Amino acid sequence: MTNLKKIYVTLALASLASLNTAHAQEIIKLGISAPMSGAAAVWGLGMEWTAKQAAEKINLEGGVTVGGKKYNFAVVAYDNKYTAAEGTKVAQNLINRDKVKFIVGGIGTAPISALQSLSERSGVMIFISAWGKSVKGPQFPLTFTQSNTPFEILDPLYKYVLAQNPKAKTVAILNANDASGKEVELVAQKAWAALGVKVLSSNWYERGTTQFQPVAAKLTEQKPDIIDLGVAPPADAGIVLKELGVLGWKGVKVLPVGTSATQLAQIGGAAANGTYMGYAGDYSSSLATPVQQILNQGMLAQFKEPLNPLQVSSYDSVYALKAAMEASNSIDPKKIAAILPTMVFETSYGKTVFGSKAIYDSPQQMQVPVMITQVQDGKMVELTRIIPEELKARLAAAK
Repeated sequence: MTNLKKIYVTLALASLASLNTAHAQEIIKLGISAPMSGAAAVWGLGMEWTAKQAAEKINLEGGVTVGGKKYNFAVVAYDNKYTAAEGTKVAQNLINRDKVKFIVGGIGTAPISALQSLSERSGVMIFISAWGKSVKGPQFPLTFTQSNTPFEILDPLYKYVLAQNPKAKTVAILNANDASGKEVELVAQKAWAALGVKVLSSNWYERGTTQFQPVAAKLTEQKPDIIDLGVAPPADAGIVLKELGVLGWKGVKVLPVGTSATQLAQIGGAAANGTYMGYAGDYSSSLATPVQQILNQGMLAQFKEPLNPLQVSSYDSVYALKAAMEASNSIDPKKIAAILPTMVFETSYGKTVFGSKAIYDSPQQMQVPVMITQVQDGKMVELTRIIPEELKARLAAAK
């Protein structure tokens, strides 16, 4: 039994008497639309797992209280396979069949765009981790992003990489040929150029690709100082890095969406060493909160991989939803969405807020740290953690 489960059992026993005498609690279904097969499977499976941990803990502590009534959470998850077609099917299952009004985790710009086309007109509130800017804005009042995107990550990540490698002047970029990759590629081009780095080429591959020798050869033909692997998941990136090692390329490796060193090092071997990542954190370290440390232990036990920001984001969105339901005294998605940007609420990171109106024209971005890590001797080492300035200001004002 994991430490997390031990805590939940203790809570359950402590509250058993009150739960037995209370009126039967109604269930609020929480949806997940994420890849649960293929190279990105661990992202979706981990997101489902952490959402269920949050729901279970909230339920054992008495659920959500709205209008004097108690509600429990139940998580319903589907595999969107990182495609628009599957994203549409998942949206129809969640919203039309399961009657879900709150989706607490979503991955992939293409499948989330498909979901959003139905969720917004159906009055369904969604929390997503899609990296595309196109899925946010005033035209999507029921959509919120619960983890960092390129607009939060790339600038601090690239600046850090260049500070450590001041002689690097050129870069070749690789991205998946889908909506996520195309949106991120534009942001990356601008970010590298703004820092004085010349983009030699932008390259594409299809998700599901297993043979990356031609891709690696194309990346190295112009001898770039840096190779930026864009939105490639760790499994794909590991293969690319292995092929780059075979070709003898020894430049600076950047994986902005790198969530873990485990698959990267297992697949890439020694070629993965030195890779900088902008979407991972060491949740076993003293920098992590006690909640994150427990969740990390559970992830290792369940999936043999450490916790990453993408996975923990659904845990945080469940708690954001609970706080907004109780603050608005409503289970109406529109009322909850209206109050959420005004609140300070608890997450696995501690207190935070939704913001970034200056970027998206609407305060829809959860403010969480940007954690820059590097693969060293096959292990992930956290190099620095950057707290958003908006979060610092909002928390100071709330005191």
